[in-house]
Amino acid sequence: MQSNKENVILFPKWRTALEEESLNAIKEKRYEEALTKLDQLLSYHVDNHEIVIGKLICLMEMDRYEEAQDLCEALLKHKDENYYHYLHIYLTILFQTSQYELLMEQVEFEFESETVPDVIYEQFQQLYDMSKNMKNEIRNEKSSEYIGELLKAVEQENHVQQWRLVEQMRKINANPTDSIRRLLIENYVHPVTKTAIFKWLQEKSISDEVTINKLNKQLTLTPVNVPDISSHKTMKQTLLLINELEQKNPSLFQLVERLLYRYVYVRYPIMPNDRDIIHIAEALSKIGEEYLDIHTEDNKHLDEQVERYIEEIKMCEALYLTIIEA
Repeated sequence: MQSNKENVILFPKWRTALEEESLNAIKEKRYEEALTKLDQLLSYHVDNHEIVIGKLICLMEMDRYEEAQDLCEALLKHKDENYYHYLHIYLTILFQTSQYELLMEQVEFEFESETVPDVIYEQFQQLYDMSKNMKNEIRNEKSSEYIGELLKAVEQENHVQQWRLVEQMRKINANPTDSIRRLLIENYVHPVTKTAIFKWLQEKSISDEVTINKLNKQLTLTPVNVPDISSHKTMKQTLLLINELEQKNPSLFQLVERLLYRYVYVRYPIMPNDRDIIHIAEALSKIGEEYLDIHTEDNKHLDEQVERYIEEIKMCEALYLTIIEA
């Protein structure tokens, strides 16, 4: 026999009493008591706008923001006549819980629809602007903190920490300072970290020339004008030369492709001469065969250039793995 509340009638007088008691409890700031009564009503599917708003108020006043956010997100899916009221509460929750990025994304989405009523458009814009300012303040504070930690990691030659801090600053969209740029010529900075810094400069569309020193080679160039790793001609041309392996031996091709990416990543943006790409492709194939224990007759007579690149590729592989997969 079923005994759930769907089969129990909520008498009008009881319903009215619960509604009045819950709303009075809210007015008197007895939020826990109010929430208990509101949940009773909701369990009987008494879920009118006033009851739902009452529950949201209780949750927020009791600092149960996660539950309030979940409830708002569920309500917003229905897009009923109270949509923008719930949305305003939702944005307020996001602001109070410092979820500025999510708030800004939601406002941008709503503005794109061009259906936001004029009455609340300005309120949403204000929340957006305040969130943007708070986000920038937090980013600047974190950026300053990360830069200090990074310079300390450079002094201590803590290479893994160097790379992680650069990646953290890239994630928060911080702006690279002059002190960051100077790390590109610092001998105590790992080449993998220098690649991350250079990619960061590219992401920020830096059009000034910078000098980078890695693996005993130095070059001055403009970050914004350098193709990214995947579209760099060294990467593309080498892939063309090793492409036939994909059909002959897919496992060998995948390994060689991975070796190539790591090699280019460590060297980037200081790339080998174009005329050496054929030697690089052969060196990659030989290393792949060695790793997979594939024996071929021509392994004994390798070109001197190929042997040199075999050593360099293996070195770059080790440098890559000590940082990114440490």
